[in-house]
Amino acid sequence: MGNSVVSETVFFSIVIPTYNRKPILEKCLRALETQQLNNIETLHATSLQGYEIVLVDDGSTDGTLEWLETHKTEFPHVRTFKQDHQGPAAARNLGVEQAQGDTIIFIDSDLVVTENFLQAHADALVQGQKELGSDRFFTYGAVINTCNFEHPTSEPYKLTDFSAAFFATGNIAIPKHWLEKAGLFDTRFQLYGWEDLELGVRLKQLGLKLIKCPAAVGYHWHPPFSLEQIPRLIDKEIQRGRMGVLFYQKHPSWEVRMMIQMTWLHRLLWGILSLNGTLNERTMAPLLQWLISIGKPQWALEIARIFLNWYNVKGVYEAYAQVNYEL
Repeated sequence: MGNSVVSETVFFSIVIPTYNRKPILEKCLRALETQQLNNIETLHATSLQGYEIVLVDDGSTDGTLEWLETHKTEFPHVRTFKQDHQGPAAARNLGVEQAQGDTIIFIDSDLVVTENFLQAHADALVQGQKELGSDRFFTYGAVINTCNFEHPTSEPYKLTDFSAAFFATGNIAIPKHWLEKAGLFDTRFQLYGWEDLELGVRLKQLGLKLIKCPAAVGYHWHPPFSLEQIPRLIDKEIQRGRMGVLFYQKHPSWEVRMMIQMTWLHRLLWGILSLNGTLNERTMAPLLQWLISIGKPQWALEIARIFLNWYNVKGVYEAYAQVNYEL
């Protein structure tokens, strides 16, 4: 199977986990329903036959499934599944298991794509097949962050949108059989962070390569930064630290230590930048609020990352110490 060719027709299954995201999910699904497909054919790989949207509701309480039921005629490609709230790893696994396509596309439910999104991934898969002579690869599209809810796709690319991740589920197309061979997502990652990058380590061990697909653009919406978000953001960093330790337990390498910020370098860096925690959510609140008030919430968020990263580094070391204590 490692050197198999892409089948004569490619059928995409777009797997989307969602949890209480109904307003932006509507924009996400409408963008996917207006895709322009060229049905390309080449010598080595072939036409994009079609697609389905496999939406997995992870225990939403905002009426997501009820809304979809009353609007189902507007979303002919959508198939819905539901589970109790177990996190995105379990939701994506359910989506892959229920997927009818040979190629899985992962996006998040707060991503709004352009009309050539699927075709761009299909073209990149064709090109990758020609270059590598096998399907041992996946395509990775571009993700642009935006807080523009009304017109998310109007946001320009920014330096802060760059990602060096090998495998992140915000915008990826991959043959289904490689996910199955790798063992899907580890459902022990129930808190925030790392379940997709951990699967990426296993895919890399299978020899899969990353092919960038900048033409497949998704706009990741999030509300404009405000001080009210800070407690939740701090909690996410602490969760990320705990899940980072699980990541390191599975793959105890220097590369993973760098990824989860469990090194003396990160401890020193964020310790110095935050003045050992002196620059925190309380002491920096006036500056952050001023930036927000003059219309620079993104600047405020980037500055807040100083103490958010300090919480993350402390969280990962505290979780690691606890694990070693329990052992």
